[in-house]
Amino acid sequence: MAVKVKDLLDKGFVLLAGEKGIEKEIEGVYICDLLSWVMAHAKAKNAWITIQTHINIVAVALLAELSCVIIPENAKLYEDAKKRADEEGISVLSFSGTSYEAAIILYEMMK
Repeated sequence: MAVKVKDLLDKGFVLLAGEKGIEKEIEGVYICDLLSWVMAHAKAKNAWITIQTHINIVAVALLAELSCVIIPENAKLYEDAKKRADEEGISVLSFSGTSYEAAIILYEMMK
């Protein structure tokens, strides 16, 4: 079953920015906070889980062709990152739990 970004909204994830991107399909999950590592190793259409909240996450998501960015533990998204995500159509979601808990939900949805 294909999972789309918008499907996460029914599972406790909250859209912070990038509403234009909610129709993108998710085909995997990548968890990492080192931006250069994500650029080199994440796969296109991955949901990226990171605690980073600055504007550079949008650039990395675009470059790596990621489906969305998920920020765990209700970390606050910087305003300039929100604006850029809205402009570029990169969905950024918040999640109250840990990265691990978010990954479990995504895994269960994609089985």
